[in-house]
Amino acid sequence: MARAPLLQVSDLMLSYGGNPLFDGLTLSVQPGDRIALVGRNGAGKSTLMKVMAGQVEADGGTRVVPPATQVAYMEQDPDLAGFTTLGDYAGALLDESEQYKILAASEGLGFDPDRPVATASGGERRRAALARLMAAEPDLMLLDEPTNHLDIAAIEWLEAELSTTRAAFVLISHDRAFLDRLTKATLWIDRGQTRRAEIGFAGFEAWRDKIWEDEDEQRHKLERKIKAEGRWAVEGISARRKRNQGRVRALQDLRAERAGMIRRQGAAAMALDAGPKSGKRVVEAQGIAKAFGDKVICRDFSILINRADRVAFVGPNGAGKTTLLKLLTGEIQPDSGTIKLGTNLVPAVFDQTRARLDPEMSLWDSLTSDPDMRVSGKADQVMVRGEPRHVIGYLKDFLFDEARARAPVKSLSGGEKARLLLAKLMAKPSNLLILDEPTNDLDIETLDLLQEILDDYDGTVLLVSHDRDFLDRVATQTVAQHGPGQWQAYPGGWSDYASQRPDAAAELAKPPPPATPKAAARAEARAKSGLTYTERNRLDALPAIIDRLGAEIAKLTEYLAQPDMFSREPAKFRKASDMLTERQQTLEKAEAEWLVLEEKAAG
Repeated sequence: MARAPLLQVSDLMLSYGGNPLFDGLTLSVQPGDRIALVGRNGAGKSTLMKVMAGQVEADGGTRVVPPATQVAYMEQDPDLAGFTTLGDYAGALLDESEQYKILAASEGLGFDPDRPVATASGGERRRAALARLMAAEPDLMLLDEPTNHLDIAAIEWLEAELSTTRAAFVLISHDRAFLDRLTKATLWIDRGQTRRAEIGFAGFEAWRDKIWEDEDEQRHKLERKIKAEGRWAVEGISARRKRNQGRVRALQDLRAERAGMIRRQGAAAMALDAGPKSGKRVVEAQGIAKAFGDKVICRDFSILINRADRVAFVGPNGAGKTTLLKLLTGEIQPDSGTIKLGTNLVPAVFDQTRARLDPEMSLWDSLTSDPDMRVSGKADQVMVRGEPRHVIGYLKDFLFDEARARAPVKSLSGGEKARLLLAKLMAKPSNLLILDEPTNDLDIETLDLLQEILDDYDGTVLLVSHDRDFLDRVATQTVAQHGPGQWQAYPGGWSDYASQRPDAAAELAKPPPPATPKAAARAEARAKSGLTYTERNRLDALPAIIDRLGAEIAKLTEYLAQPDMFSREPAKFRKASDMLTERQQTLEKAEAEWLVLEEKAAG
């Protein structure tokens, strides 16, 4: 017998500023659902989740939650008024006998339950709110960016908890690895329409690309039909006195249909100019140490960073990653040891606190008031990589429409603030990028584009991030903390580091999270055949990777097959050819790796 939905939204109507955000949207969440809620920044993901939580009232439609069903929402800015400590707030919904849950959650999420609310940071407050939600064990959890402000250890703890929960949940997250491992269905908000597929996020991009390909084909067919009917209108009408009014009206209908098609929003037109080339050695640190009172940031740490290196810094929240960056770039001085900076360095900084953005300024003023972007005598232009650009045009490159140009920065979402900061950073030539938590709040398409830009960037990148997938895509070296002040460099990204770190043996000995009976049987067979935990995870991930590479190869092949492509866009043709070769080689390696692991799993 089918069970009733935990939550049902029907014929939802919601507008902001006269523009419809949702029109006639209907969806339901069933018991056991594990849903990824995805869409571009500004598509309405958080707004829809607030409607589902009952915190935003729609203009029309209904929201139905069965009696006795508990729906819990992960608030972005939780209200802790009236509570003395974070533990008081987190455990407020529990009986005394259940307070142990808060202690377990606080250890996993990395916050002190005895921390006074008055002195707690925004990240600590969010972690306490997440602990409160998890400990209450609701029937449905609505989680909006739950991994923001979490370090990798806390993300992995949350991942394990959600993988074993009996509750249904809906997730908004930019963390690919988190979504890949947890979700079994996807809700996609695209241009006001919400689609659902019974596939986890791992299959989302292939599904999305197929929908877009079908749309493009439909649009091309319509364009061809309009052109054909347009030729008839010119040639046929001129050849006859009496017009065929039916065909004329049909042509008008076709043009109206084309006008009614909602164009997809393109990717942000982000670009980086590496500027002048730096010296080969960018940073050379020898035996540096730094402490603030009893807080040890680093001791006896040495590293050599060369031009074009991509160095990631990982560790728990509060470990001192940002301070270590400031040491290595000369912003603060070590207590002992030496730091030598290379020649001809032109740094650009993306700071996690967004301190370089004045919340009271408009987007327009935020750009035009920047001394490095100001164009003398031109109040409506900014200097972008050595060329003057109109403010509106440059904001549109980063997906801001003209109506937002005079809005205050404080009205922007987290993802929009990140894009504005990237706009400021990318306007200036640089050869050393310092990126402190750039992945927070950005949508996945923008993260993909940022990764591609960093791949093509000729300068050096120093990166702090808790996004494991992004680290794997970008980093060539990972610097990790292994205790107070103890840092060590490892070649490769997060996955490479995870297999090399001192506690890797213990990590590999951990059992995988509970899975379906079929998956559990496969995992048991692989364990008997000697696959490590990392190898089992890799084998499970490879089919989706192979499918994605195959889809990208097909798209690139079709793109290069255009008859006049080389003569019309030779630079793009060469770049696409290089991309095709690289993906073909990567696909061959992935297929070979899958075959080796599958044979090993089969014994």
